[in-house]
Amino acid sequence: MLTIALPKGSLLKDSIKLLQGSGLDFSAFLDSSNRQLQISDPTGTAQALLVRAQDVPVYVEYGQAHLGIVGYDVLREKTPHVAHLIDLGFGKCRLSVAVKETSPYRRALELPAHGRVASKFVHCAREFFHNLDLPVEIVPLYGSVELGPITGMSEAIVDLVSTGRTLKENGLIEIEVLFESTARLIAHPLSYRLDVGGLDSLVAQLRTAVMAVA
Repeated sequence: MLTIALPKGSLLKDSIKLLQGSGLDFSAFLDSSNRQLQISDPTGTAQALLVRAQDVPVYVEYGQAHLGIVGYDVLREKTPHVAHLIDLGFGKCRLSVAVKETSPYRRALELPAHGRVASKFVHCAREFFHNLDLPVEIVPLYGSVELGPITGMSEAIVDLVSTGRTLKENGLIEIEVLFESTARLIAHPLSYRLDVGGLDSLVAQLRTAVMAVA
């Protein structure tokens, strides 16, 4: 039986809708009264695990799931050993550098050397500033990252931006984009090569469905 790791949060609804188009129904995860973290499709051909988005590539890499759906931002931060199969097109956002509106900085390169940048995307932020040859201290924060510049803890943040509303409401502005992110279909490399449980057929169906709405 195929096992698919699905992400809790903003990507879940679209992920379930995509799989429904291929004959797999995991809509029980959308029922707020349901507390199950593992359910089987009514056809009995596949099961799904509901996990934190950051854990999706872990379950796939270690073989507990054959397929997974996760944001590109997570893949860039985690750099797991998984097969990247399809850009699914939904869940669009971007990883950006942001500062206070009153800040004098309008480009990442203008930030002070050895200044502080708060982010939960520690790897991505460190890589970005390393490529700029700008030494900064990355301060790991995993909630309310916007408070970094507001409280004076950091000169800037590196965080995901979708509409920009949260930044605006907290007096912050984007000054640079690291990369764009969308949901991606990933697979355990060996399972994909061996076509475990008819994996190739499902992936082909999902690819067709994505191309139909592109």
